[in-house]
Amino acid sequence: MLRKIVKIDPDKCNGCGECVPSCAEGAITIINGKAVLAAENLCDGLGACLGECPQGAISVEEREADEFDEVAVEKHLTAQGKPAPAHAPQPEAHHGGGGCPGSRAMSFDRPQETQPAAATGSRQSQLGQWPVQLSLVSTSAAYFQGADLLITADCVPVAYAGYHEDFLKGKAVVMGCPKLDDNNFYQQKLTELFVKSEVKSITVLKMEVPCCGGIAVAARQALAASGKQIPYKEITIGIKGDIKG
Repeated sequence: MLRKIVKIDPDKCNGCGECVPSCAEGAITIINGKAVLAAENLCDGLGACLGECPQGAISVEEREADEFDEVAVEKHLTAQGKPAPAHAPQPEAHHGGGGCPGSRAMSFDRPQETQPAAATGSRQSQLGQWPVQLSLVSTSAAYFQGADLLITADCVPVAYAGYHEDFLKGKAVVMGCPKLDDNNFYQQKLTELFVKSEVKSITVLKMEVPCCGGIAVAARQALAASGKQIPYKEITIGIKGDIKG
């Protein structure tokens, strides 16, 4: 099938191995002093490893390749003695489609309220701009000038209950999903935004699922391409709404 997949340039690779732990699926290994794909079906093509290569040897290309196989990923990690991620699919959940392991359907219990619920009503939004989707915003918009920028993966505000007060308040924001959109476009758009606006700081909020790492990769690559020194941090939100780090 024709799909996106990681490409490693052996002439640039020096075998440092920094890309290996960044691949949640274990798709990259070191053989004869060079990083290589262990198997095509282990690579989701999202490129979470791109920003970890100091030699610039890793890119994402579109070509004929074996379909990404979530079950094969789990078996591969188990064979290596590595625990499968909590969000990894079980074999019976696999339907033959390629995609992010974080797409597996699941449910979990919520703690019971110990205090009476607050009176219903609208809470104050901390959003100070429109639009918010990265594909729609203007990189020269006035609200980006001198702003603290929050780059948010689409699912974060749904998973994290205190998103407005804890993260959005006082910040300009752009949102996107690296799984559904073109991450190369994100990188180019963010680079343009960083160059045109005097952003004071950058905070990336992403979910713990591997697919979501692409938005952080795009942000890091954009910051490097802009040539600017802007304070930068990443925060990961768990699928149950907790802060992972």
